[in-house]
Amino acid sequence: MPKAYIENIANFVDQEVTLQGWLYNKRSSGKIQFLLVRDGSGMIQCVVSRADVSSDAWQAGEALTQESSLEVSGRVRADKRAPGGYELTATDLKVVQIAEEYPITPKEHGVDFLMNNRHLWLRSRRQHAALRVRAEIIHALQEFYDSNGFVRVDTPILTPAACEGTTTLFETDYFGEPAYLSQSGQLYNEATMMAFGRVYCYGPTFRAEKSKTRRHLMEFWMIEPEIAYADLDECMRWEEESVAYVVRRVLQTRAAELEVLERDTSRLQKVAVPFPRISYDEALEILKKAGEEIPWGEDFGGGHETIISEDFEKPVFIHGYPTKAKAFYMQPDPQRPEVTLSVDLIAPEGYGEIIGGGQRIHDLNLLEQRLEEYNLPREPYEWYLDLRRYGSVPHSGYGQGIERTVAWICGLEHVRETIPFPRLLYRMYP
Repeated sequence: MPKAYIENIANFVDQEVTLQGWLYNKRSSGKIQFLLVRDGSGMIQCVVSRADVSSDAWQAGEALTQESSLEVSGRVRADKRAPGGYELTATDLKVVQIAEEYPITPKEHGVDFLMNNRHLWLRSRRQHAALRVRAEIIHALQEFYDSNGFVRVDTPILTPAACEGTTTLFETDYFGEPAYLSQSGQLYNEATMMAFGRVYCYGPTFRAEKSKTRRHLMEFWMIEPEIAYADLDECMRWEEESVAYVVRRVLQTRAAELEVLERDTSRLQKVAVPFPRISYDEALEILKKAGEEIPWGEDFGGGHETIISEDFEKPVFIHGYPTKAKAFYMQPDPQRPEVTLSVDLIAPEGYGEIIGGGQRIHDLNLLEQRLEEYNLPREPYEWYLDLRRYGSVPHSGYGQGIERTVAWICGLEHVRETIPFPRLLYRMYP
């Protein structure tokens, strides 16, 4: 009897198959057991009739507890009334393991309890759906860049210097020398870009930020493209094209998961290029009208980004941030040196910044000057300065945070549900 996965069950209508999975829920009615079985790819109702199975199989079904592992064989039939539109009429059932009393029950549980049991919480329908969408987003992003001439070249996790400021570094010992967990692959991306023209890296990044908000993680994943000869305008075009591509893909392939998450997809259907673009100064005016005035030169906080996003149905670009609000490598605007050719992409519906980037400094003297102004040691950056000595070109790039993107597309309240095992302030278990 062939083994089948539930996500492909439509291919086996009126055939006999074997499913291997776990019991999600069950109910019984006299001589019939209704087993809701999941296998990681989907969920299906298996109908076990006492008349159709052996005594041993019937007793095995009666013994099943929530999350017990099992193998069930039977005939697949289409049924519009059944969850997912298909049902399995069982002919045999074998227990692999009877689960102990499962700690996560259908009742309400507190966040701390669920986070302490994250290794089990992943099996619930909402968490499963969110992580399936996450996988689709990652796949779609890589497909977008791969099909547009970008080369994936991954970058080190252990680094000798900071990329995004020295106050948020996780330090470790590297055989007697200090090393740091990567804040971004960007600096190394700039080196590989000089070899391949258009590159991207994908991997974990780390920020020791003592921020306890719904948008912050200590460990998060980014996809980071870098493009030779690209100015800020081209940078924004790549950003909006990739985001629109991903949203279209998720709407096409993960509609069932979005329904489980109760996501209002009408909001996502409005995400099409071009995205609106406003300057930092224009963003200040929006905040001022909303009664939120901040001094010129300060970066925006999450609350500010939420207010700004309320004026737009699609993601909005904010460009031209002041020099002092951005990292040392950002190219100043030649027409207005006090601001940079930088840009953040702010998601609608209050989800905040999902992409940050812009044009990089390509002039050696200016980059050396910036290192001094930011009080950064020169020695760890000598290789980075080399990139400006040997064939330097104008170039741009950006980093897209996977977890914030997932939170926005799924409509999740907190980023802790967007990653399998979140690392939060004061939480590193499990």
